[in-house]
Amino acid sequence: MIYHTSTSQKLHERLGEIISTTQPGDRLLSEPELARQLGVSRATLREAMRTYETQGLIRRRQGVGTFVLRPAHVLESGLEILESLETIAQRMGLHAVPGEIVINHRPAFQDECQVLGLTLGAQVVSVSRVILADERPAAFLIDVLPSELITLDELGDGFNGSVLDLLMRRGDPLLANSHCDIAAVAASPDVARALNIQRGDALLRFQSRLFTIDGKVIDYSIGYFLPGYFRFHVIRELS
Repeated sequence: MIYHTSTSQKLHERLGEIISTTQPGDRLLSEPELARQLGVSRATLREAMRTYETQGLIRRRQGVGTFVLRPAHVLESGLEILESLETIAQRMGLHAVPGEIVINHRPAFQDECQVLGLTLGAQVVSVSRVILADERPAAFLIDVLPSELITLDELGDGFNGSVLDLLMRRGDPLLANSHCDIAAVAASPDVARALNIQRGDALLRFQSRLFTIDGKVIDYSIGYFLPGYFRFHVIRELS
């Protein structure tokens, strides 16, 4: 079924009114009930709901329902400076804290070997973590490093999950820059579970390689960000 722009706009307005008049923490009607009330198909309703989900106004939980949230603070940063999310939040005076941190020692995957210049079977340390904004999952970050680069003591008490902050505090090896590819992607099942969102929901993915001053890649990281919680920008200058 094809909807004209005015019909689509009217749907968003009506859905927005329902969300704005529902108390934060309360659950909306089920999708079939809400679709009937609004006179649209469930597929059309889901597309409209994605807009409000990426704005951080609602959160859909598989098998549970859709809940209205408090408006979230937005972490905003330029991409010219290399800094952790914790540093950005602290600078902005926002409350963003690490959620679950998982540390694994394992053999490197083939793509990780290619990026990090390792031989197949080489050991790496994988650090994955969830970033919470207003006590809700807002980002899921994974760092992979050669195992000889980091010690278990460094990953113990006091480690907040930010590999970048750890390396910058340590000062060895000396860091030069990070090369980052940015893309919009659909959430995989694992990432969706980590962020408590629906599989296939839109995310912003940062795929980065951290270089030392001698040109060696020492950290291969992938970050998944909910668009409603982050706003990134780039300053472009005339040559």
